[in-house]
Amino acid sequence: MSLQILILAVTAACCLGFGFVLQQNAAQKAPLSDFLSPRILLDLMKVPRWLGGIGLMVVGMALGAMALGQGEISLVEPLLATNLLFALMLSRRQTKQPLGRQGWSGLALLAGGVTAFIVAGQPTGGTATDDSFRQWLIIGLMIGVALVLTTYAKRSRLSAGPALLATAAGLLYGVQDALTRVTGERFADGGMAQVLTGWQPYAVVALGLTGLILVQSAFETASLRMSLPALTAAQPLAGILCGVGFLGDRLRTDAGALAWEAAGLAGIVVGIILLGTHAAMPCGAAQPKRTPVLQTP
Repeated sequence: MSLQILILAVTAACCLGFGFVLQQNAAQKAPLSDFLSPRILLDLMKVPRWLGGIGLMVVGMALGAMALGQGEISLVEPLLATNLLFALMLSRRQTKQPLGRQGWSGLALLAGGVTAFIVAGQPTGGTATDDSFRQWLIIGLMIGVALVLTTYAKRSRLSAGPALLATAAGLLYGVQDALTRVTGERFADGGMAQVLTGWQPYAVVALGLTGLILVQSAFETASLRMSLPALTAAQPLAGILCGVGFLGDRLRTDAGALAWEAAGLAGIVVGIILLGTHAAMPCGAAQPKRTPVLQTP
């Protein structure tokens, strides 16, 4: 792993983490009538704090795209998952909560899991598969699961809904990262003309906007403790699946390496849950109860 990729990915994670906290601070005050509607973006555009969070997120995504253009997605995605560390860092300034045993344990598991996965797996690049069926199968699976989660979340918006929406958004962002890498490769091969004649850049934009609506709806209806861990865990898992599935990324597959890779991924997920549910994460403002409309005879 080059130092440049490490710096790009960690800086991207920092921008993403700070951006998520600022977005949730603003989105929690959005009206519930905006739930899962593009109107939520139009309403939030009037809030300077949200615009600042989106600006940081855009910078983070750009830096992440640069890292993906130089390194394997199976390498970059675990590093981007450290955005939760930076989100917790900013949240601690707001809530004044110490890390405690849970915070330090989560930090150690997340950092150790990322290290174990990268060292054991030794991700290397390869040639993307020409099997379009496999590519569409994996992409369709990710989008299909995201659609099912979103459909169920509409029925339970104030209970499990936010975590389901965040998971769905994470899956879409993982696919978006994979297609961002494909777009970069097309640009390197034939310039902007090659990019614009492919479907990938348009899918990147569509996935990004859809994921943004899902994330803001999750932030609107619950605290970061319910939404950010699911988002942060789902994105690298989906990205790694796409990388190995159709982008040509290769991981070591001997028994010892696979065991450490699995342990590393488990450590990442558990660390994300411990950090994401830490008391330092802001609870968010309680949503006002809506008065039922009385039917007139």
